[in-house]
Amino acid sequence: MQVVSLQQRPDLFEAVVEVFWRQWGTQDNYRFYHDCMLHSGHLGSDLPTFYVAVHGDSIVGIYALLRTDFVSRQDLFPWLACLYIVPEHRGNKYGSLLLKHAAEEAFKKGYDNVYLYSDLEGYYEKYGWSFLANGYTIGGHATKIYVRASESTGDDH
Repeated sequence: MQVVSLQQRPDLFEAVVEVFWRQWGTQDNYRFYHDCMLHSGHLGSDLPTFYVAVHGDSIVGIYALLRTDFVSRQDLFPWLACLYIVPEHRGNKYGSLLLKHAAEEAFKKGYDNVYLYSDLEGYYEKYGWSFLANGYTIGGHATKIYVRASESTGDDH
């Protein structure tokens, strides 16, 4: 399995947009995902960046690093969002590999921490994430915010 930014695999652009949208979107917001991914990484900006895990040309999983993830704590970033493993590839620890990859990418981009929000109990803690605070979604629902220190791969830092 290889994890790359979507900019590194433009041949997979439409397929990756489809995976993000089918998992996280609604009937009415395909254009939102398409436009956001199309304009990510332009003009030297480090965020947002969308990532795809591939095995050959098969998409195994996805995630994004974003400036905001539509949660009340706008003072925190980058946000790990849209973590998803294709069902037939689950159970292979790919989720944990993508979580680690996100922490490494945040470090490369110069961030001390990376954040996410979730209502899952016990999953992220297993992989080095700590509860930080409660926040509120755009719909007004309380949610848990987690933080993880970004980390070097050891390769170039």
